[in-house]
Amino acid sequence: MAAEPKPESADDAVERLYAQHWANLVRLGTLLVRDRGAAEDVTQDAFVALHGRWDRVREHDKALAYLRRSVVNGCHSAGRRTAVAQRHRPEAPPDVASAEISVLATERRSEVFAALATLPRRQREVLVLRHWLDLSETEIASTLRISRGSVKSHSSRGLKALRTTLERTP
Repeated sequence: MAAEPKPESADDAVERLYAQHWANLVRLGTLLVRDRGAAEDVTQDAFVALHGRWDRVREHDKALAYLRRSVVNGCHSAGRRTAVAQRHRPEAPPDVASAEISVLATERRSEVFAALATLPRRQREVLVLRHWLDLSETEIASTLRISRGSVKSHSSRGLKALRTTLERTP
């Protein structure tokens, strides 16, 4: 009789997940909070929390979904902290035109990110998960804990709003 394989340790499992998914989870966080440093912190916190709870994770094959949900939730918290900090920040001096001209692709990307930032939170989350992480509607619904119909609705409304905003941009 063959012995049952030994379950993967928390160290091995989290190390494997980290190697495979760190970059995509940081990208997800960056697109949601618009700050790579904060996104890296949120993602790191998600991995640390998963490692600490590994013994209590019943379905290890759903660990990636747990990490995505943790990153999204961490980004919500980071967004709230940022909003509070911005409310108490002194007014910034007006922007001065740069002496250098940016590359058109970089400008367009900035326009898209700015337009994305104007969307309601849920629409932004759905579009980032769909178009930057290429997740299916089912995966997005699971990550955000909403129905597939809500994913479709938020996606449609978000894309329409982005199109309208970007068409107005010269």
